[in-house]
Amino acid sequence: MGGVHPEENKISNDAAIEVMPVGKQMVVLMNQHLGAPATPVVQKGDKVKVGQLIGEAQAFMCANVHSPVSGTVLKIDTCKDAFGISKPAVYINVEGDEWLETIDRTPDIKRECTLEPKEIVAKLKEMGIVGLGGATFPAHIKYSIPEGKKAEYLIINAAECEPYLTSDLRVMLEHAEEICIGISILRKALGVPAAYVGIESNKPQAIKVMTETASRFEGIVIEPLKVKYPQGAEKQLINAITGRKVPSGKLPIDVGCVVSNVGTTFAVYEAIQKNKPLIENILTVTGKELPSQHNYIVRIGTTYNEIIAHSIGQLPETTGKVISGGTMMGKAVANLDAPTVKGNASVLVIGEKEARRNPETACIRCGKCMNACPMGLEPYLFSALVKNGRTDESRQHNILDCIECGCCYFSCPANKPLLDEIRLGKNRVRAAMAAKK
Repeated sequence: MGGVHPEENKISNDAAIEVMPVGKQMVVLMNQHLGAPATPVVQKGDKVKVGQLIGEAQAFMCANVHSPVSGTVLKIDTCKDAFGISKPAVYINVEGDEWLETIDRTPDIKRECTLEPKEIVAKLKEMGIVGLGGATFPAHIKYSIPEGKKAEYLIINAAECEPYLTSDLRVMLEHAEEICIGISILRKALGVPAAYVGIESNKPQAIKVMTETASRFEGIVIEPLKVKYPQGAEKQLINAITGRKVPSGKLPIDVGCVVSNVGTTFAVYEAIQKNKPLIENILTVTGKELPSQHNYIVRIGTTYNEIIAHSIGQLPETTGKVISGGTMMGKAVANLDAPTVKGNASVLVIGEKEARRNPETACIRCGKCMNACPMGLEPYLFSALVKNGRTDESRQHNILDCIECGCCYFSCPANKPLLDEIRLGKNRVRAAMAAKK
């Protein structure tokens, strides 16, 4: 249903993964995941090693946070994130690069997993694994299936349909075997007979590599998918692979499905088989006006400015925006001195012309936004309801079902800021619901 075809702009496809150098100081946010922030378990003056627990998950919806560097804790304070919001953080002065002895740093691939399903889930919690597809949902909660529910499908999201982003592609090309081991581990945790890896058909090299690798494993099926944004959205991916539809207000597990990003699956392999916490991630540095394109493995806590300085020196004078994510669902970075977090997928540099919005004109009820909506919603209606403060009606028309993919704004000939208005409307609905509790 719906969907659009934005320009792909995968100009960093051929950039092999490089290692980003570690800076002199790291600021590690305690809220890098969906839910409550982790509670700092270190104090000023403490010595820490790479991989050491520095923030403990003490709430239900929370995830552990580990030190990405070794050194001395400078202070426990707040820090503004990429969007200017103050969050609790641990500041660490970097001293060398000493890792916990329990982390296996050898290049050897460990294939056999001896842990039982409950032990796997407990290990995911211990290692601070979260979803790396954007939502940063704590993995241990996703793989703890509620009583009365049953997982029948494990779906690995390798579509990477968002324009510009190529980190998932590079992970598949360079770490296919580790990904398949991670998939086997997640299959064991869920007890499902097979896992399905959805890859858009515009990635033939990844499909070939993953198909050849998966053939050596039991119960892993590679599914080439139609190229159509947002093919990688959770509900759309479930429908494309299984034919099932997640009802309004329900979760994938309600239709027997669990979805994991391919990058998350690689992190699962490292956590279970190498005892490595989630202390770094792979992100793309790209843009049409940049002198070079890159995919980096970056320690969490490295600032945007540090990444820019190392990769391209400085921003082009024609820069209009720096975006975290892709052009459809990404968000403009307001603070380049902010530290990166677990869910960061890119440093996308957009030129002034590409970043500038066209002037808004009057809506003529053409219905293009409705035809493009992959959720079957009426974005033009939400726009009117939000502008007039009709919050209850917005909820009645299922505004919370919006996945914020941006298809409505992309397709609107009047250039109306539909996604902005819908996000505002969703926040109002959530606030109203909270007030009634």
